[in-house]
Amino acid sequence: MSLPAPPRTTAATATEILARLVTFPVLGGQSNLPVLQWIERYLSEQGVAYTLVPNADGDKACLHCRIGPAVDGGVILSGHMDVVPTEGQPWHTDPFQLVEQDGKLYARGSCDMKGFVACCLAAVPMLQAAELKRPVYFAFSYDEEIGCMAGDIMAEAIRDHYPEQPLGAIIGEPTMLQPMVGQKGIMVYTTVVTGSQGHSSRILEEVDAVHEAAHLIVWLEQKMKALIAAGHTDDRFHPNHTSIHVGKINGGTAFNIIANECRFDWDYRTIPRDDAAQLFADFEAFCQERETLRRQVYPDFRIEHIPLHPPVPPLDTAEDLPIVDLVKAISEQDTTGTVAFAAEAGQFSKAGFASVICGPGDIAQAHRANEFVAIEQLEGCVRMLERLAAALA
Repeated sequence: MSLPAPPRTTAATATEILARLVTFPVLGGQSNLPVLQWIERYLSEQGVAYTLVPNADGDKACLHCRIGPAVDGGVILSGHMDVVPTEGQPWHTDPFQLVEQDGKLYARGSCDMKGFVACCLAAVPMLQAAELKRPVYFAFSYDEEIGCMAGDIMAEAIRDHYPEQPLGAIIGEPTMLQPMVGQKGIMVYTTVVTGSQGHSSRILEEVDAVHEAAHLIVWLEQKMKALIAAGHTDDRFHPNHTSIHVGKINGGTAFNIIANECRFDWDYRTIPRDDAAQLFADFEAFCQERETLRRQVYPDFRIEHIPLHPPVPPLDTAEDLPIVDLVKAISEQDTTGTVAFAAEAGQFSKAGFASVICGPGDIAQAHRANEFVAIEQLEGCVRMLERLAAALA
């Protein structure tokens, strides 16, 4: 006699869960305990044991769990619980209430990336009934939206907690369910330049921080162009090179006063072949040259760099790895691609888990007013998770 088929995961169930998740306006940097506690209650009701990985202050925590046997070859499903702000955006609906219209589900985080988390949670009964021979892990993190702050913590916690070796990880960022095997790395700094003071007529007898910051900014732009000229390109990405960008600058007090301070925020987004540490070391070397030169005029001149989050490494997963074949099979896609945005995939890869980015929704809808995920994308994601269960069973 044949056994009954496991219960199907439905987009309707995922939508119901998503409607609850989006009501928690947990922004990157804020405590994620409200949304985390809802997920905890849901998993407990389903009989799923989980582990929390709290931060030092106890106001944030990652969550991971395993469904299935403690054997090698399982798959990690990774998502984050935080979202970006809505302030100043022209929303047509309440961003923290799910609204369905014309086959689309509108809310902050519906696309990036509570839609994927909702699909994972909706799949729990199906996964429990599937008689998995290899396990599925959930890995839900915090503060992804302000620089993947907990990605390393999450990946290392899973690596150190479970004795078995997973096959790899699927990071469910919105890719329209297309497998992505590459991402750029990212790092953000505030550079602070401290100069002297005085009357602007004494510009050659003082050290103006704004002038010096301009030297540094030009160097950064020229460094980007030099990398391109040296052939440091990767046509899998758009743009196909490491980008270095200064997005904010502030300095000085008046047009006729030598600026004693100037600070600017800048980032680099590196293609996998470029060494981010070497790039920054080259910049520091130039800064030291400027300090040596300008201290001849003003001995207290200095340049400091303040990192705004830990470095996020790039992702470059080899096409021939088993996790790539698996994600292509369950997503029913024959090809892979890359993304230009940062994600926790590079951190999972660094921790030893071959990773692929693949999730519901279009990244073009993320971080903007009237963010949405199409219902058909949720339907595709739950079917993908059903195929994952079948592959692991």
